[in-house]
Amino acid sequence: MTKRLRLLIILVLVAFGVGAIMPTLRWYFMVPEDQKLLAQSSRIEIRDWAQSQARTAIDELRASAAAGDPLPQDYTFLTDIAAENLKSIDEPVPDTWSTTDVLASFRDETEAFQALEDHYRNQILDLKDMKNRIVQLGLDLSGGISVTLEADRQSLADRLGQQPTAAQMDEAVSLAVEIIRNRIDRFGVTEPQIRTTENNRIVIEIPGDNDRERVNSFLLGRGSLNFRIVNNDATQQLLQLQANNPGWSPEIDGTPDFIPAGTEVSEYVKRDSYGIDERVNWIAIYQDIDQYGLDGSHIQDAQVARDPLTNQPTVNFVLDSEGADKFAALTRDHVGTSLAIVMDDTVRAYARIQEEIPTGQVRITGFSEEEAQNIALVLRTAALPVDLNVVNQQVVGASLGETAIQVGLRSIALGFILIIIFMILYYKGAGVVADVALILNLFFIVSILSAFNLTLTLTSIAGIILTVGMAVDANVIIFERIKEEYRLGKGARASVRAGFQKAFWTIMDANITTFIAALFLSQLGTGPIQGFAVTLAVGILSSMFTALVVTRLFFDFSTETLKRSKLSIAWRNA
Repeated sequence: MTKRLRLLIILVLVAFGVGAIMPTLRWYFMVPEDQKLLAQSSRIEIRDWAQSQARTAIDELRASAAAGDPLPQDYTFLTDIAAENLKSIDEPVPDTWSTTDVLASFRDETEAFQALEDHYRNQILDLKDMKNRIVQLGLDLSGGISVTLEADRQSLADRLGQQPTAAQMDEAVSLAVEIIRNRIDRFGVTEPQIRTTENNRIVIEIPGDNDRERVNSFLLGRGSLNFRIVNNDATQQLLQLQANNPGWSPEIDGTPDFIPAGTEVSEYVKRDSYGIDERVNWIAIYQDIDQYGLDGSHIQDAQVARDPLTNQPTVNFVLDSEGADKFAALTRDHVGTSLAIVMDDTVRAYARIQEEIPTGQVRITGFSEEEAQNIALVLRTAALPVDLNVVNQQVVGASLGETAIQVGLRSIALGFILIIIFMILYYKGAGVVADVALILNLFFIVSILSAFNLTLTLTSIAGIILTVGMAVDANVIIFERIKEEYRLGKGARASVRAGFQKAFWTIMDANITTFIAALFLSQLGTGPIQGFAVTLAVGILSSMFTALVVTRLFFDFSTETLKRSKLSIAWRNA
């Protein structure tokens, strides 16, 4: 591998690392605390805050326009929108914007309010998105969410047709734990602490996340997922009733007389611009799932794809053989009617059945990208074997406390500084090279943790510290080999080449065996053990790269490009 290629690889990895680590640095060091709190709040709270900010802004703009003042600095973002509005109606764009000019570019204050609300909403939602791309801190470092769920014995009895035995209840709870664990993993959250307790309860601790809404999304469809046939005639009458009576609700006005027995009125919702479920209308669906529906437990897999003609997101799912037979009969008997996806007693989507679907491979459309991803996740995990009720949900603080964390960080920094000083004092110029490689090694580790949104716990920090030691150890092996060759009278260039060649397999053997052990731990371990193993595996790969590629590049540049005949690697050989 040429020096130029090695340099190019290093630069590409550094650029990737900067891009991966920037969200983490911005979140922890540049975002104000009040903005963090808003980003971690629910979308309903974000909506209320954005609308409140927009109302305040409209009042200030109105007062500024009445006084004939120039546009306040806080609202200069409106000028781009105002300029587009004026261009769309072929009006001239002023060189200097006054508040009156800006407000006049909108059709009315409602449009101006919407522009302001969009700005404040996007500001916080962008931070919320950034939070999903940072290194999360574990419960032992920064707290997180603790959720206690309780299995509903009656729901299992309804499914079994009899009261469950203790063994059946334990089996259902165990299966629910596995499904929840898989569901959380699919949402990209690492190291969930899930355990069962007495009274058929499940305790879930999700480190590094105190966003209640985000955690609730892990439990989406936690007890109910099925497909139901829509009663088209009753739904048409319902839609007419709602059109004639805005604000009508069966919860307030009661079930209409035209809803026949065996049919229920369900809420049909879609996500609004804040990602909040917003009621579209009420529709009528049949209650008997055996005759007019299909349980979601028959779903084997679900993926998001794109319609080849419209490029709109589609959800494609596959049923097992029993489900495929039932679904074929269901669609054959109800061609021309609509089929609804019902999750947690809420209709998420419904579409007209055009023809029988006999293969068990189904495609549904009509969602945004985010909705399609959420529905596919729920369909993949299917319905739980037993309904789970949220008994308690709370944000928990860091168990170590702020003082202990600061002491730990100072200890890590002190150890790192001592290693840097030792390498310089013992290996002189080569020690400086080793320190640069060590800093790059830490940079790459944190970058990879950020890129994959992994959670940092105390055990993860232990893994990082161990890899730092291994990285120094690799450089020590290389330097000692080079020194041996140098003492034999070989030139600087030959000593470097021979030193790296002789150290290569020693380093590879030691790191590969540790890497294999880390892989097994990451697959077989859970919680803190898994976190330690993942961090260790990442650190091993990073330390081998920096020792064998980065350090070698420095030496080759010195001996081949700069033509130096002496190595600054030991006091005796200076």
